[in-house]
Amino acid sequence: MDNSLPFALDAGALDAGALDAGALDAGALDAGALDAGALDAGALDAGVSARLSDLRAILFDMDGVLYLGDAPIPGVQATLDYLEATGRKYCLITNNSTMTPDQYAEKLSRMGVTVAEDLILTSGVATARYLARLEPKGAPVYVIGERGLLEPLEAHGFWQDDRAPRYVCVGLDRGLTYQKLKVATLAIRAGARFVASNPDTTLPTEEGLVPGNGATLAALRTATDVEPLVVGKPSAAIVDLAVEMLGVEKATTAIIGDRLDTDVLAGQRAGIGRILVLTGVHQPADIPAFEGKPNWIVSDLAELCRLLDGAPIPPGETSSRL
Repeated sequence: MDNSLPFALDAGALDAGALDAGALDAGALDAGALDAGALDAGALDAGVSARLSDLRAILFDMDGVLYLGDAPIPGVQATLDYLEATGRKYCLITNNSTMTPDQYAEKLSRMGVTVAEDLILTSGVATARYLARLEPKGAPVYVIGERGLLEPLEAHGFWQDDRAPRYVCVGLDRGLTYQKLKVATLAIRAGARFVASNPDTTLPTEEGLVPGNGATLAALRTATDVEPLVVGKPSAAIVDLAVEMLGVEKATTAIIGDRLDTDVLAGQRAGIGRILVLTGVHQPADIPAFEGKPNWIVSDLAELCRLLDGAPIPPGETSSRL
């Protein structure tokens, strides 16, 4: 069974305003293209607001945008306060399926940031909500994963079944065993739908990069010859769920993230605006090498707020509508 199509919740997820994956080839942005504040070769997306100040909702990636590991990035609470004061909506989205929204709310609280847990959308919660659309009454599932995936699935009426599951749901599981892989493989080969919370191949730790959920998916893909349906970034599904959760229009919504391959690409596939922030992994020089292209670049959250407030872009600054 080929579960690779489509990633979005509905057939219209890649709307007329979405950027064609081939619209900007690898050579479209030269090395000096991002050093002027007046890059206005036209909007990349006809359906996305032309100015940051027109945006009414922001979807925040977390690690690399709000914090680095356990260290908060300056200006997080001030940014969220600014959005609330100006009547804009926001939510936080993450591919990490090991933690629950309340655990993330606690983590942010320790950093001095207050966010309601219902404004935090993890890939575990997104997976449960996605499957609930397909199975409103719940269904038997076999889960490889931790609390952040297990609890949302149970809350949406799904139950663990290692004999005849309808779905095999896979998230990062730091207690992964051969037996779990065996059960999942047999179930997928028997016809269970293969669903992944996220495709991240590695996980950054203090020791360095260690295997992420993508490594588990690779093992199951090899053993079953089946591609998983991915809910988390860079799929449009998690973005569509966030947009629906906030009750906002895609044309005035943007995702801000530090990774072109997940955050920016997810926004592109969902047909919303994309903001690359330079406090994490990727920098402007990386853009030509990736499919995901941002509409804007900001140096940090303080600059995001200034531009949302309608501040002009000084000549020579990084920020721009690409």
